Amino acid sequence: MDERALIKQAIEARTRAYCPYSGFAVGAALLGESGRVYLGCNVENASYPATNCAERTALFHAVSQGERQFIALALAAGKQGEAPSVVSPCGICLQALSEFDRGNMVLLLAAGPDDYHRITLAQLLPHRFGSAQLK
Repeated sequence: MDERALIKQAIEARTRAYCPYSGFAVGAALLGESGRVYLGCNVENASYPATNCAERTALFHAVSQGERQFIALALAAGKQGEAPSVVSPCGICLQALSEFDRGNMVLLLAAGPDDYHRITLAQLLPHRFGSAQLK
């Protein structure tokens, strides 16, 4: 996996964010096991609960295309018009991603292609709720 290339795609996806209310632009690039990359940006709504985060936009697009296994997600976030900063996904996005994590999904939280934090989803959400609890 070329981490820098994935981060660059997340930064590019961030330019498409629709964030007129918060001014906080987020881009995500999700690498599937197939090698395909799925992009997402945040899409805000005047009815705030209708807003969708970049991570889930990318995830839902990937799943709708049949992808179910993921290697990594690069995330670039920050105030619109400013350089990105290292930001973690929100709790809802971590939970949504965990549905498809086998314990090894890497998150690249990026301020830039050469300035990022590498962490696993399991490290950010160690006691997640999952299918095992529903049995």
